[in-house]
Amino acid sequence: MRIGSKNTTGWKATISVAMSNYIESGSIIAIATSLVFWQAEFGIDDVGVGLLAALSANAFGAAVGALLGGPLCDRFGRKFIYTYDLMLYMVGVLIAAFAWNFGSLLLAFILTGIAVGAGVPASWTYIAEEAPKNARAKHVGTAQLAWSVGPTIGFLLAVVLSPMGLMGSRIIFLHLFVVALVTWWIRQGLSESGIWKDTKAMPVVMGRAGGIRGLLSKRKNLIAILFLFGVYGLWNTVAGQMGIFMPRVYATAGVEDPMNQNLLQVLLWGCTVLSTYFGFMKFGDKVSLRKLYIVGGLLGIFSWVLLIFVEASTPILILFAISWGVAAGIGAQAFYSLWTSELFATRYRASAQGVLFFLARMAVGILSYWFPTLLVEHGVPFVGWIMLGLLAASLLIGAIWAPRTQGRSLQEIEDEREGTGAVTTISDTPSDADRFSGSAAR
Repeated sequence: MRIGSKNTTGWKATISVAMSNYIESGSIIAIATSLVFWQAEFGIDDVGVGLLAALSANAFGAAVGALLGGPLCDRFGRKFIYTYDLMLYMVGVLIAAFAWNFGSLLLAFILTGIAVGAGVPASWTYIAEEAPKNARAKHVGTAQLAWSVGPTIGFLLAVVLSPMGLMGSRIIFLHLFVVALVTWWIRQGLSESGIWKDTKAMPVVMGRAGGIRGLLSKRKNLIAILFLFGVYGLWNTVAGQMGIFMPRVYATAGVEDPMNQNLLQVLLWGCTVLSTYFGFMKFGDKVSLRKLYIVGGLLGIFSWVLLIFVEASTPILILFAISWGVAAGIGAQAFYSLWTSELFATRYRASAQGVLFFLARMAVGILSYWFPTLLVEHGVPFVGWIMLGLLAASLLIGAIWAPRTQGRSLQEIEDEREGTGAVTTISDTPSDADRFSGSAAR
């Protein structure tokens, strides 16, 4: 069954495109829950584990895919990417499911990462462009919801299939293949982004530089990139380590049973699902985004303060899982996907997503390569201080320079930012911070 007519938009389109986020996060969790089994099966050392994590959908692989996919999405259309990227993804997860040695596993993780990197910027861009202006946060939040459901189901499957060992992990990768195949089939009935088609049809607009060249040609775009990297890149460097290595953090903190580690992750991601729906999606179009961002940021910092300063115990780890889970639901990723779609013109919107996703995943990859060794040699408090510093910086940047874009159409925002008015721009000078922060604050 196809999704409908060639003009199909709305929630069905939003949900099918948002599934890019499910398979992205699902890939990361499939890797996280299987690393111990792969390590034992193929005799991989900690450096090899770091390399697998760094080149996967969690880091460098996705970074390369985003840098390629973003400009292609602006040139050939949003539908071009989300039609073909899943084919590469399916090849990657199939190789992972049947991996026979370290080299084949590394190839699988790289291919999967490239496909994820190409697909996620396209999905975030498409959803924002097709969403009503007064419900943009709700629609964009659907991608965050799918991203949260992926780990919840992934860790549940890991709990159920853990008695099967490595075979259980292979089944988890096969489940991702099936989800990707069904999603690809459904997407064939979707129409192209209306805003992108309108822009392509306008000679005046098309005469201006698009893609990465157009993106980097304007000072206000460079300022917006720095702002959004501060918001998302720093936060995601923390979240990226947690996505891959959190079971190892639990083990270092004293929870050595893999099933209990995965159950803590089910709790964490279950709270993220609830927080995304009842927090960001319900209130993102109604309340001050700046205040909502601050609440999420403070909760994230609180969760890592627990791991650094309080002796690890089951109640403390449960409280950590709940607090981080809620924080992630109304955290930097949801705001980033919303603001990135709003702060860049249509002709280079996906390129901006690609560049930012590239930078964010590069940062994750750099730390991922060293994280397992740092954790083993220095323990949870040491890596906790690194996490705390990154989270605090992300909180301050987002709280001070949050743009005022709520309730306005993407075209209205683009006209203003591309013209002489600058109400929605990120502050060029510190004295403008109050005028541009908090937006929504209405």
